[in-house]
Amino acid sequence: MDGATRVIDVRHLGRERVIGCWQVGDVLVDPGPASCLGALLDALGDERPRALLLTHIHLDHAGGAGSLVRRWPDLAVYVHERGAPHLADPSRLLASARRLYGADMDRLWGEVAAVPAASLHALSGGETVLGFRVAYTPGHASHHVAYLHAATGRAFVGDVAGVRIPPADVTLAPTPPPDIDVEAWLASLDALAAWSPSSLALTHFGEVVAVDAQLAATREALLASAQLARELDAPAFAAAVRERLAREAGPEVADAYLQAAPPDQLWLGLDRYWRKRAERAA
Repeated sequence: MDGATRVIDVRHLGRERVIGCWQVGDVLVDPGPASCLGALLDALGDERPRALLLTHIHLDHAGGAGSLVRRWPDLAVYVHERGAPHLADPSRLLASARRLYGADMDRLWGEVAAVPAASLHALSGGETVLGFRVAYTPGHASHHVAYLHAATGRAFVGDVAGVRIPPADVTLAPTPPPDIDVEAWLASLDALAAWSPSSLALTHFGEVVAVDAQLAATREALLASAQLARELDAPAFAAAVRERLAREAGPEVADAYLQAAPPDQLWLGLDRYWRKRAERAA
């Protein structure tokens, strides 16, 4: 990893290797939630970022964006055009998240402050910003983008290239509600492969240099999980995920996987995907 780029472990709920904020010079990719801002700011020290690149607006990736803009009012925030309105007015985002997280909402994510509209730069895919190429990569979320750093060839991929937490090499496809789209996700993996990146920078967690293998593992995990969710109810699906992680990742690393990609949420997103497909076919 070059000296200008690093992953900052923001130690979500005090655990290592759950959420990583990527720093590329004075640009931060996915700063994480406000509940982790202390760890992020400690790591930055006197360094002041000039921009945030958000792969998507899910709270584990972007929840702290508004708080950072409050701290540094000239901080620019880049996000897909579908996500931008929900950062300017997060009321619908928060209502949806509270249905999912309930009483744990504040403990998990902290304050979700609005980002002033003047700070937002809406993306559609195909742009080049701050030395990064932008690709629209839906599937995990309808507003997901990825960034290719021109100088290093490293691709910052949010959740589209899976959850893989070292030292384990298990890959999970993170499939929370509300807008999982398996076919779009597969196409997004093809788009990443077409970039021929030098490595993949994952939010969960770290850098993967075996790019083709990781993209293939994500594809396999997504298709297998989708089929499993079609066959099993939520408790059985969650039990199968937990058993696999305990067997293949080991107990300590398994806990980080379960925190980054809770199995009940994986099932909920895929169940909604299958229901929407059935409705379209009816």
